[in-house]
Amino acid sequence: MSIQTPDWVKQAVFYQIFPDRFSKGVQPLRRFLSTIPFEAWENPPTLQGYKGGDLWGVIERLDYLQDLGINAIYFTPIFQSASNHRYHTHDYYQVDPLLGGNLAFEKLLEAAHQRNIRVVLDGVFNHASRGFFFFHDILENGPYSPWLDWFKIEGWPLSAYDGSLPANYVGWAGNRALPQFNHENPAVREYLMEVAEFWLRCGIDGWRLDVPNEITAPGFWQEFRSRVKAINPEAYIVGEIWEDARHWLDGTQFDGVMNYLFAAPTIAFTAGDRVDRSQFRDPSYQPFPALSAEGYAQKIEALLQLYPWEIQLTQLNLLASHDTARLLTIAQEDIASVELATLLLLTFPGAPSIYYGDEVGLPGALDPDSRRAFPAEAQWNQMVLNCHRQLIHLRHQYSALRTGSYRVLLAQGDVYVFARSLDTETVIVAVNTGTEPAQVRFGLDEAITSSRVVFGSGAIAHEGNYFSLSLPARSGLIGV
Repeated sequence: MSIQTPDWVKQAVFYQIFPDRFSKGVQPLRRFLSTIPFEAWENPPTLQGYKGGDLWGVIERLDYLQDLGINAIYFTPIFQSASNHRYHTHDYYQVDPLLGGNLAFEKLLEAAHQRNIRVVLDGVFNHASRGFFFFHDILENGPYSPWLDWFKIEGWPLSAYDGSLPANYVGWAGNRALPQFNHENPAVREYLMEVAEFWLRCGIDGWRLDVPNEITAPGFWQEFRSRVKAINPEAYIVGEIWEDARHWLDGTQFDGVMNYLFAAPTIAFTAGDRVDRSQFRDPSYQPFPALSAEGYAQKIEALLQLYPWEIQLTQLNLLASHDTARLLTIAQEDIASVELATLLLLTFPGAPSIYYGDEVGLPGALDPDSRRAFPAEAQWNQMVLNCHRQLIHLRHQYSALRTGSYRVLLAQGDVYVFARSLDTETVIVAVNTGTEPAQVRFGLDEAITSSRVVFGSGAIAHEGNYFSLSLPARSGLIGV
């Protein structure tokens, strides 16, 4: 079976937005929202408080994203919910009023598409919330509710809020706030499929699927793919799978997964012993112990052998997300670690994803601290921002960095060198993670003419089939 994945994803640079924390816009219709006592934007985030970011604010920042080179946005959940992260869904057909409601999303989608920016939504289809209409009906009507078989009821009475009593229903990870759907029920499956179809017909460009490994009903994800692709063959389906995802990447389910298998070795190589191990918890991608260039090459080559190439090109590669501490904090504020990891991210096969604020040096420990509000411009680290902007624009400039082959040329000590090649275009990427300057010379089985440095410092020279590189400490370069 030939595997088909969306072509646009292979050209995409994603930006992940946690809507409550990215940008607070002007609510044009619901003026009462301006009177809500939100948490102060600049204060540390709390588990339950809202800061008031919304989709109107995202619209106001689309020019910033376009200038950065972003051409795809992945939103964490936007549907009505009683949580700032909105993974506790109340209504899958209503955008949360605090975010501006359906009207704001309609305007956002239109404005994004006018700029050729794609929009992917978070699909939380494993569980709902206590406030979800169907479950709330059970809380009100008990065994007389017509929705009993939509969830996994184990006894009576249900205790949705009193932790001293058994919940008597299955909640995700034992959390009574998140009642799990009964996916064996055909009506539940149909409901969730129709939700996915509805938003695709509204114009979204794909779904990121929350904990899809928890849904084990036979054929569920195969049907999901079939129905999604029937509406839009180019819709992107990406799953939150933290480990080996071959089970879901057989061409019948997902187009890609959040590639924590890339994040882990990349951080272990670039940050090394600077990694703060206290910033990890399960599920964790554990970017430690430190890796040498040889160890990194082994991990990356194994990863590139794990999935078909068509799937590799539509993986969602990342260094941080709303579920992790931010790289700057993981690396104990070491800017070079962030820049080196970002260089490897933006030159790897698959779609790179930047977690909002990482591009301006926003720190953040484990949740809720990793979900800080996007800082004012005066607080941006311009060096980190310029690094991101340059690398994103180079990725757009050179097609080899998007869909070209990936070949390790040298992995020695702290120096890692690889080539991305497509047709007659070859791009060389070199990284020195060490604290001393490095000079290396190595032979190749073919002449590569790349010698002009277009990013970073250092020098490239070649003579016939021999290549030499000079790299300052803790630096990287791109040569064409």
